[in-house]
Amino acid sequence: MSKKKDATNDVEHWLHAYEQMAKIREFEEKVNELYMKALMPGLAHLYSGQEAVAVGVCEALHLDDYITSTHRGHGHCLAKGAAVDRMFAELLGKEAGFCKGKGGSMHIADPDSGNLGANAIVGGSMGIATGAALSAKMRGSGQVAVCFFGDGAVAQGLLYEVMNMAALWKLPVIYVCENNNYSEYTHRSETLAGEITARARAFGIHAETIDGQDVQLVQETMQKLVDRARRGEGPAFLECLTYRYYGHHVGDINRAYYRPKEEEQEWRTNRDPLILLAEKLVAQKLTDQSVLDKILADVVTEVESGMQFAINAPFPKPSEVNEDVYV
Repeated sequence: MSKKKDATNDVEHWLHAYEQMAKIREFEEKVNELYMKALMPGLAHLYSGQEAVAVGVCEALHLDDYITSTHRGHGHCLAKGAAVDRMFAELLGKEAGFCKGKGGSMHIADPDSGNLGANAIVGGSMGIATGAALSAKMRGSGQVAVCFFGDGAVAQGLLYEVMNMAALWKLPVIYVCENNNYSEYTHRSETLAGEITARARAFGIHAETIDGQDVQLVQETMQKLVDRARRGEGPAFLECLTYRYYGHHVGDINRAYYRPKEEEQEWRTNRDPLILLAEKLVAQKLTDQSVLDKILADVVTEVESGMQFAINAPFPKPSEVNEDVYV
């Protein structure tokens, strides 16, 4: 079993977390650029603004722990260990992609890093994550499964079926709800009655709500839930309050009709997860701005290189159209 270093108080660890968040942010900026230049087929749902959730959660996991992702899943994939160049290749439909270019933005999977796959169906991976947790328990492997989903997916009946089973069988699964306030174009106040965590508590599942923009808080909270699951104490539910900076998808340019520009600016200015971590590290004299600037520069170079690799990579052969496809 591959285990990550427990480095909660280690500045190198938090610089790594900053790098991971910066990589996700820069990756999504390039994805948007590819769309605007008509170089990417289809649409993508950008993760910008929510980076602290993916990084904080995945930093608390072992390499062989499982995650399942969503249509807004690039951040999850990268945080769990996916390579930038192969990610871009998948988005562009190239053979070098994680799914040989046949999955695209919403169906990236990387079993080598424990990523069982993104899912374009809202809430579609809830059963997969819970099944993976059941498998881990039956095999006695000590692995944990994490299911990412948004506040809109809370309306899916599948969530209540799997939470019931997970609670009954004390499965090592953690349900992570990324509450970014909007289900596509509708504010959660118009779609969700009551508290989200109350739904999990109804099944006797331990549930918490935290600030999803604080990567340190996310990891520290997640680490406790992961350790709890490994001890056989059953599932948990973590609601992370966060925000997506862009529209529902890359084509959702003018968002003024469903959310105010002032709200977007407030989150970008005062609630940005990269800025919050950077300011905290500098204020505590654990690093200085020059170190952070170097990290950002290196990330820009890595992401640009990965994008160019994908642009120049070959497409799959037409004769392979029926390979690796399951119906």
